[in-house]
This record gives sequence, structure tokens and C-alpha cells, in this order.
Amino acid sequence: QVQLVESGGGLVQAGDSLRLSCAASGRAPSGRTFSSYAMGWFRQAPGQERKFVAVITRSGDRTYYEDSVKGRFAISRDNAKNTAYLQMNSLKPEDTAVYYCAATRVLGNYDLIRNYDYWGQGTQVTVSS
Repeated sequence: QVQLVESGGGLVQAGDSLRLSCAASGRAPSGRTFSSYAMGWFRQAPGQERKFVAVITRSGDRTYYEDSVKGRFAISRDNAKNTAYLQMNSLKPEDTAVYYCAATRVLGNYDLIRNYDYWGQGTQVTVSS
């Protein structure tokens, strides 16, 4: 069905910036397009559970962030390109994780993993001190 592919991860030093991309492809159920889905970013550190990072609504009019990244990260989307982004500034070692993008048609409760229909394979972000 729908495939999400993350890119842009890498190894950086504390204080550096990265921009992650999430490209959507394939065929969604009939009548649904990229703009039918809110797009979220989650991350999973070694030995930890997957946690919510940020989400952007279908039209891009609202964004929500986990407290620890607020003011440092910015989520955006380009519906014409079927792509979502996560701009990460002032990176800290505790940001080190595999970052996943995901798509949901649910309105609200964007931090809940069970509400997301599609997931990417993840991209590694490593921040050294």
C-alpha cells in the first residue's frame, strides 16, 4: 500500500543541525491522498520505547511537539511533493535515536502509536558530545 521512506540522518556533534525527510509513495486506499493524513515523527533510542516527537496536521495548519524538542525542532510538509520534514536544530546527545515518520487519519491523540496507519523504516540520528 503506502510506503514511507525517511532520509537525512547521520552523525553530528552537539549543537549541530539536521533535516530529516519522509517521502510517501505507493497507493493509498481509494479516495485518500497524502493530504488525507497527519504526519508524525517518532524516535526510539537503544533499549527504549518508541516516543512521540512531533506531528503536523493534514493541511499543515497546526503542529505539536514533545516538550524536550519544542523550540529546537520544526516539522513541516509539502503536500505537492508528498513529503514531510523534521528540521532539528541545537541537537543534543539525548536526541540520539532512530527516527521514524508515520501517517495517521485520526484527529487528535497524535502521540499514540496505535493511531498511526503507516510507518517508515527509520533513519539513524547520532549526536556526539
